[in-house]
Amino acid sequence: MSAHQVNPGESKYAETARQFRENVKKDLANDELRGNFRGAMNYLMDKRKNAFPDSNELETLREQCKLIKQRCLLKLPHLLEQLEENLTNNGINVHWAETIDEANGIIAKLIKDKNGSKVVKGKSMVSEETALNDYLEARDIECLEADMGEFIVQLANEHPSHIIVPAIHKNKDQVADLFAEKISGFERTNDVDKLINEGRRVLRDKFKNADVGITGVNFAVAETGTLCLVENEGNGQMCTAVPDLHIAITGIEKVVEFLDDVPPLLSLLTRSATGQAISTYFNMISKPRQSDEKDGPEEVHLVLLDNGRSQAFADDELRQTLQCIRCGACMNHCPVYTRIGGHAYGTVYPGPIGKIISPHMLGLEATKDLPTASSMCGACGEVCPVKIPIPKLLQRLRQESVKPKGDGAQVMLGQGSNRSSIEAMVWKGWSLMHRNSTLYRISMWFGTRFRGLMPSKIGVWTSVRSAPKLAPKTLHERVNERNKQMSRQGDKHGRG
Repeated sequence: MSAHQVNPGESKYAETARQFRENVKKDLANDELRGNFRGAMNYLMDKRKNAFPDSNELETLREQCKLIKQRCLLKLPHLLEQLEENLTNNGINVHWAETIDEANGIIAKLIKDKNGSKVVKGKSMVSEETALNDYLEARDIECLEADMGEFIVQLANEHPSHIIVPAIHKNKDQVADLFAEKISGFERTNDVDKLINEGRRVLRDKFKNADVGITGVNFAVAETGTLCLVENEGNGQMCTAVPDLHIAITGIEKVVEFLDDVPPLLSLLTRSATGQAISTYFNMISKPRQSDEKDGPEEVHLVLLDNGRSQAFADDELRQTLQCIRCGACMNHCPVYTRIGGHAYGTVYPGPIGKIISPHMLGLEATKDLPTASSMCGACGEVCPVKIPIPKLLQRLRQESVKPKGDGAQVMLGQGSNRSSIEAMVWKGWSLMHRNSTLYRISMWFGTRFRGLMPSKIGVWTSVRSAPKLAPKTLHERVNERNKQMSRQGDKHGRG
C-alpha cells in the first residue's frame, strides 16, 4: 500500500472538520451540552482512577503494552501477511482496502452476493470512518446500529461524540424525547432501565431478521488468525452468531503478534475506558460455523483498511499514533474536549487522539485547526495507556502544517496548508531582531515609545485574549535607571 495516499475528498468528515471554529462557537454556547459532558467526564475520570489503585502496577502495565504495540508496529507488514495466511487457513476471507470507497464497495458487494438487505452492526469506529451506514442505505440496504449508544445516535441522525460512549452528549431526558419521537408505541419515560429495555425490544426483532452482521475488531491475532471483539452489551455476540454472514472491518494497526499479547492490552483497555476490571463479553472468532456447531455465520470476512494509516506508519515519530487501543482516556481527561464536546471536531475521532490521527485520514488541509486546539497541558499523554506522546505529536503536526511546500520530502497530504506568507515574514523579522542586540534595543525603544499605536485586534490571538500592552520603558531601561539611582544614593551616603 502507498505510504502517502489518502482520499480526503471521499469522506463526509473532511468538510465538517474545516468548520471546527464555527462548531466550537456553537457548542460553547450550549449550556446543556457542556453540563452533560462535565458530569460524564468527571464520572469516567473517577472510574479510571479507582481502577488503578496501585500506581506502580499501572506504570509497569503501560510500559509493557507500549512495547507490545511498538513491537507489533515494527513488524506490521509481516504480521499482516501472517494474519491473512492464518485467517485464510481457518476459513475466513480477507480483503484489503486502501481507501474508504474500496472498503465500502467490498462490503456492499459481499452483502449483495448473499442477496442481503438487512444488516445489524455492532460498535465499529472504522465503519463510522467509512460512513458505511450512509453508503449502504443509498443502495437500499438497511443497516441498524446494535450498540445502545450507537442506536441512540443513529435515531438522532448524528455521529458518535465519543469513541467508547457514543451518546455521551445526551442526557436521559433527551433520549426519552428522542424515543418518543422516533419509536412507535413508546410511552415517554426518563427511567434509564425502561429506556434501555425499549431499545433492546427494538433490536431483538432486528436480530431475528438480519441477513448480515457487521462488527469492528479490537485485536487481530496474527499467530492464530483470531479476531477479538470487546463489548459489554452482547450486541457483538448477536451480530457474529445470528446472521449467516459476518463481516468484520478494522484498521491495519489492530494486528498483534501473539495471543499472549492480548491479556495485558485488554486489562489496560477496559480499565482505562470504563473503569471495569474486564468487559462483560470477550469474543474470539477464528472460523465460520463448523458442522457440529449450532450457531455462528456460514461465512466470515475481514476487511483490512488503510485510509492514511500507512502514511503515519512511514514516519518513525508519527508511527506512534498507531499505538492507540481506542480507550478514550485522553478524551476523558482533556479540558478542551470536556468543554466543546466531540461533535465540534467534525471528525470520527474527536479529542486528543482525533487531533493526531485525523490529519492522516483527511489530510492536513481539512484538519489544520485541530493540532492547535490544545492547551498542551499534557494530561492526554499522562493518561494514555500505551504512552503515546500526544503533546509531542501535536507539536510535530503544527510544524508540518506550516512547513514551506517543497521543503524536503512530503510527509503527509496537506503539508504546509496552514502556512501564511505574512506570518512567515513576521517570524523572520522577529528572529533577525532577537539575533542582533543593537536592532533589538532600537526596536524595543520604538515599541515602548509608540505603544499607543498597538492595535486592539491581532487576528485570532485577540479572539479569546486581551491584546498585549507594552510598558512605557523596556526592562533594560528600567534596570539601568535603578542602577543609576542606587549609585547616586551610594555616593550621597558616602559623602555623608
